[in-house]
Parts: sequence; C-alpha cells; structure tokens
Amino acid sequence: MAGKAEIDLPPQTRAIITVCLMIATLMQALDSTIANVALPYMQGSLSASYDEITWVLTSYVVMAAIMTAPVGWMAARFGRKNLFITCLIGFTVTSMMCGVAQSLTEMVLDRLLQGAFGAALVPLSQSTMMDIYPAEKRGVAMSIWGMGVMVGPILGPTLGGYLTENFTWRYVFFVNLPFGIASVLGLLLLMPKRKPMKMDRFDWIGFAVLSLGLGALQIALDRGEELDWFSSTTIVVSFVLAGLGFYLFIVHMFTAPKPFIPRNVFLDRNFASALVTMFLVGMVLLATTALLAPYLEDLGNYPVETAGLVMAPRGFGTMFAMMVAGRLTARMDSRLLMLFGYVLLGYSLYLQEGWTPDTGTGHMILTLMIQGAALGFVFVPLQVVAFYTLAPALRTQGTSLLNLSRNVGSAIGISVTSAMLTHMTQYMHADLARYITPFSRSLQTGGAVSQFWNPATPSGAAQLNALITTQAQIVAYIDDYKLMFLATLPAAACLLLMRKPQDGATGPHEAPVLD
Repeated sequence: MAGKAEIDLPPQTRAIITVCLMIATLMQALDSTIANVALPYMQGSLSASYDEITWVLTSYVVMAAIMTAPVGWMAARFGRKNLFITCLIGFTVTSMMCGVAQSLTEMVLDRLLQGAFGAALVPLSQSTMMDIYPAEKRGVAMSIWGMGVMVGPILGPTLGGYLTENFTWRYVFFVNLPFGIASVLGLLLLMPKRKPMKMDRFDWIGFAVLSLGLGALQIALDRGEELDWFSSTTIVVSFVLAGLGFYLFIVHMFTAPKPFIPRNVFLDRNFASALVTMFLVGMVLLATTALLAPYLEDLGNYPVETAGLVMAPRGFGTMFAMMVAGRLTARMDSRLLMLFGYVLLGYSLYLQEGWTPDTGTGHMILTLMIQGAALGFVFVPLQVVAFYTLAPALRTQGTSLLNLSRNVGSAIGISVTSAMLTHMTQYMHADLARYITPFSRSLQTGGAVSQFWNPATPSGAAQLNALITTQAQIVAYIDDYKLMFLATLPAAACLLLMRKPQDGATGPHEAPVLD
C-alpha cells in the first residue's frame, strides 16, 4: 500500500527546508539559460568556433533530459535524501569545474556532469515539497516551488549578462557555490529521511532506448536550425534514431515485467492529462521568451539592458499569479483557475499578434505581465491536479516525468518557432520583393524617397532590402504567435479529461502501487 502522504514537521523546520529546496530548484533552472549570453566571451577564452561553443548549452540540456527519467527509481533505491544531497553536491562541484575549465573539451565534459547531477534537483524538490506540506496547503507549496521553475529561465539571461559584463563569464558558474553550500547544509541537517525501498534490478534496456530517443531528439532540435534541418544528414539520422528509441521504449515498457518507469503511472487520468498539458505549456513558456529578446533588440531597436527590463515584468506577473493561485487552489476547483489562465494566455498572444516596431513600451509591458500571470495561473493548479489521484509512492516518478515533459516541450517549442520564424521571413521577403519593380509608383516620384530607395544604386538596394526584411520579420513573428495561440487550445481541452476533486476530500487517494 502507499505510504503516508505527508510528513509532520514543525513550521520553522518546514520553512527552512522550503528555502533550501527553492535554492536548489532556482540553481538548476537558472543554469539552463544563464550561460546563453556568455557564449561569445567563452568562445574566445576557449578558442572555439561558433558551432563548437554551442555544445556548452547542448551538452547540459541533453544530459539533463536523459537523467531526468530514472530519478524515481534512484530515489526509491537509494533514498530521496541521499540522492538529493549527492546530486546537489555534485551539481555545485561541477559548476565550479565549469568555471575553471581551460579547454572546450573540459568544459563540455563538465557541463555533461552538471546536467547529470542537476536533472534530479527539480523533481526531487517538488516531490519533497508535496510530502512536507499537508494537502490543504499544497497549492501554496506548489506556488512557492513553481516560482523557481518558471522565473529561473526568465531571469537567467539577465543575471548571466550582469555577471559577464561586470566580472567575467566564469562567475556565471561560480555564483552557484555559496548557495549550493547553504542548501546542502540545511537539507543535511533538517530534510526528513525515508528508508530506501528494495527495488528490482535496474531496467538498463528501457533506460538505454529512452536515452537514445531523448538524446537524439535534443541534438536534432538544438542543431537543426544551424544545419538547415532535413537538408543535413546529421539531423535526418538524429530524428530517425529518436523515433527508433521512443518506439523501442514504448514497446519495452508494455512488454517488460518490471520497466523502470511503472506502467500504472500512465493509467491515472489526471496525471496523463497533466503530462500533455505540461508539454504544451512548456512549448509556450520558453518559446515566447526565446522570441522576445530578438524581437525587442532587432525590430524594436531596444538596447540589450532596456530589452531585459522590458521582459522582467513577465516574471513579476508570474510570481504574483502563483501567490494568488496558490491560495485559491484550496478554495475552488483548480480546473477553473487553469481555464482562467488559458484565457489570459490566449488574450496575451492575441495582443502580441498586433505588435509592430512602433508598439509602445507600456503596451508591451502590460501584455507581458498578463502573459506571465497566465502561466502562473496554469502552472500551480496543474501541479495539484496532476498528483491528486496519483498514489504517493509514485510521486517522485510523476514529478520526474512532468519535468521531462516540460523540458521536451520547451525544446520542441523553441526549435519549431525558430525554424518557422526563419522560414516565414524568407518566404515573406520573397513575396514582398516581387512588388519592387521599376514600375512601382513610389519609385517613380523623382523625390528624395525614390532616390533613397533607388534599386539601381547599391545603397538604395540595401535600404530597400532592409525595409522588406523588417516587414517580413513582423509577419513571421505574427505567425509564430498564432501558432502558440493554437497550442493553447488542446491544452485547454485536457481540462475536460481531468477529474474533479471530491467534495470534502483533503488529499490524494491512498491507492496501492501496482507492478
């Protein structure tokens, strides 16, 4: 039978553990994006080409994705506290190793190790938060935990840019040391310890084929834009291997006696619906962030610092909504909160479809705050609904799968929107350019405009090309926002599949854990 759902702790102890868990969550979330702005500086220090330096990001993401799946099995086998502290120490140490790396090979190996250790931090912190808080306070707990997951990737580039600009790129990794030490000491002293369970032998076949699928998919998505997608043999082979890996994993999971991811975790209707929803939310979460920076800097002509300030209110909107949603979750149907979040998200994406370089800064900030609030209203109740009917013994497996779904969704969302942006820009550029002919009325006036845009002169042709490119990019961004708007529709439809909590119930049912 499933064990006790919650662990009784004094309020002061619970608060300290929460702070330590939040530090670990924020460290891992920040490191997924904090190194992005430092890449040009790292490229010179490590004598790497642009193609090579991107492996600093890819290696971390690939290894983190691969090592997220077996977290549940390892936590049950070795004990959640033992695994958490080991991974947190390893993450902190490998962060320092990245900071002192002297060659590209050393840096990539260190980032692989950092991703391997960091993969467990987010799912383990989430499952621990659910255990140390009673069911009626779980919404508040998930809102606190969610701030690190949702705000971390948003603040990462801003913090990374500040550290790189005022110190060196190495401080992007050194910043983890004091926080890692504080978190380790707090959890070592206060985190409740559960006895490890006797587990069957690890399912190496299932892990191998899932790793093949995840690793190949991440490589294809991360490098597809750079290698021109299916015109590259590397990308084609990567997608084929990804499809093969996922196919073999599904077959193995349904046929093996003891797969390392229990089959019955997918039989819970709420949790299965939450996996789909988290995948779609992950697509929108980081894809919108990835599109904002180039939009503001390239089309809006905002300086880098100003662009960061314009994007910051999105994070504030998320934090505010999470605090409100955390308190409302225990008082009303969580599905209604999620529906409200989807409405806000759709409205914000609809507003972004009307953005042009002339759009006022105030309007942009208001739109981004609404969008951040929308994600907060979806994320917090989703965590509660997902685990409401899932057996407590399956929570760690569930949290690792939810985080894996979010990470894969984010990777696909960024890749698809980036590829669509490039393709639609080229398509619209060609479509608009066909209207530029010697017979165009605006080029026949003989005034300053026709001289400035005279296609017969090099400067005039360059000015015309820049104007057409800008217009093409505006249309391409609009198409991307339309795509993300459409992605919210199936996520909202998943609400129809989620089971409403029973009236008067206070927590998840104590369901038996099946093979």
